[in-house]
Amino acid sequence: MAGNEDLENLSSKELHDEAVKLAVRHGDVKFLWQLVKRIPAAEAETGDQGEAEVDVNNTAALLHDYVHAGEGELAEQLRPFYLEYLRTHS
Repeated sequence: MAGNEDLENLSSKELHDEAVKLAVRHGDVKFLWQLVKRIPAAEAETGDQGEAEVDVNNTAALLHDYVHAGEGELAEQLRPFYLEYLRTHS
């Protein structure tokens, strides 16, 4: 994994992948659950309010979003969360 000084240079997709990989390797269910809980707000920030509302009411949608949280605008909104986690736990 990249050193702390190199994290800013990673794409949001790469940050997502690294953070999730680290959390899975360490069994960090707390981080993974926090990620799932943040996805609806991040989707709302991307302008996808409808998807955010569905996520609040539908756990299956949250799990789907978890799989795709490293992609596109959603990954960009979650970028600070990934950076903080990787800096703290690397």
